[in-house]
Amino acid sequence: MKSHFVDVSGIDSGAALRIEYRWINPERRDRPLLIFLHEGLGSIAMWKSWPQDLCDAGNFRALLYSRPGYGRSTPRRPEVHWNRDYLQRQACEVLPALLHRLEIDTGETAERPWLIGHSDGASIALLYAAAFPERLAGAVVMAPHVFVEAFAQPGIAAARIAYLEGDLRNKLARYHDDVDSAFWGWNDIWLAPSFQDWNIEAELRQIHCPLLAIQGHDDEYGTMEQLHRIARAVPTTQLLELAACGHAPHRDCAQQVNAAISDFIAR
Repeated sequence: MKSHFVDVSGIDSGAALRIEYRWINPERRDRPLLIFLHEGLGSIAMWKSWPQDLCDAGNFRALLYSRPGYGRSTPRRPEVHWNRDYLQRQACEVLPALLHRLEIDTGETAERPWLIGHSDGASIALLYAAAFPERLAGAVVMAPHVFVEAFAQPGIAAARIAYLEGDLRNKLARYHDDVDSAFWGWNDIWLAPSFQDWNIEAELRQIHCPLLAIQGHDDEYGTMEQLHRIARAVPTTQLLELAACGHAPHRDCAQQVNAAISDFIAR
């Protein structure tokens, strides 16, 4: 897949941002459009082959992009620290601006895409679905965060040590032009005292589109309570709880996840 770039203005204090994006199977104009939203340390490249595999299996087309601060998109400035609303801003400012810039018409009479989000990307998908309920066909959220769990904090703290003292920085550097931008943007905010009461359960009640929520029982960054709270707020949510599965269901249980997503969209 070849990366393209587009400049998006009017966000991040008005500064123009360069966003990396790719299309999968763009010729399949009569097929559902999936928009992939990566995890908190992710990028287009870190998805590896899974989006293509899913699109080929389900006969979909897709848009992938690296959020500002990640991949080959505009890095986060070192002096800028993300605030507790950083996920809301991605959902309500960056993603709509990108779709507008790429002329993906999501108005009432237009095709409505499907969001496929993982981890932070799953939270962004939920927030977008809540803010713009008329613009989506539906959403799939894998390992979503709807509140901060104390359970996850040791793993995030351990990632900081691995980044400073181990080989995590070198591994991530393969996928980001500015690896410090990606890592510290995510790690700093998730360990910040001001973020520990972050919660989007109230926003979830505004979601009216079909929703599939997927979680692994062995996820080191979240428990099944994340899914259960989504289901309480959006009772029509379809849940998929996976045994022997960690924080990345699309890698740990790819065949089962692909089948579930394809079936969900087909219905």
